[in-house]
Parts: sequence; structure tokens; C-alpha cells
Amino acid sequence: MAGVGKLLKQAQKMQKKIESLQSELAEKELEISSGGGAVSVTITASGEFRGLSLDPELLQEEASLVEETILEAVKEASVKAKAVHEEEMGKATEGMAIPGLM
Repeated sequence: MAGVGKLLKQAQKMQKKIESLQSELAEKELEISSGGGAVSVTITASGEFRGLSLDPELLQEEASLVEETILEAVKEASVKAKAVHEEEMGKATEGMAIPGLM
């Protein structure tokens, strides 16, 4: 039964580490630009959008171009936030192999 206790302690340690990391990722902001800097999106590493800024010159373009540029910036921000999140969570759980869970 000593093995079970060790596994439980390891699981608790990993849970605390993950909870701490989730808090950090919720505050870590990424700034993504698109359209040569015409659109800037601020997103946390946990995927919460915090800001959007547009170059006034972009707004003078056709609506379809503005929409496409904004959409691309949002998509890129989402992909980058997810990548950072997965990378950091992978680091947190590295070496913490719990049989049946990983």
C-alpha cells in the first residue's frame, strides 16, 4: 500500500502545480499583430481576449478587407494562446507519470 500513498502524494503535487500554472496562464498576456500591424489582439495564455486595436487607416479600406484582417488576427491569437498553454502545461506534467492517467 505504500505505493498507493506515493502515487496520491505525486498526484496532489501535480494538481497543485497545475492549479498554480493555470493562474499564471490566466494573467500572461500575448500581443498578436496582423495585417502589417493594422490589427493588434491581446489574449491571455488561457485564451481570454483582453483587447483589440485597429489602425485608423485600416478602417478606410473595404469592409471585407477589414473583416478578413481582424478575423485572421483573432485566429492567430487563439492558436498562439493555445500553443503557449499546451507547452506550459506539458512542462508542468513532465515526469509525472501516474499509471492509468497518462
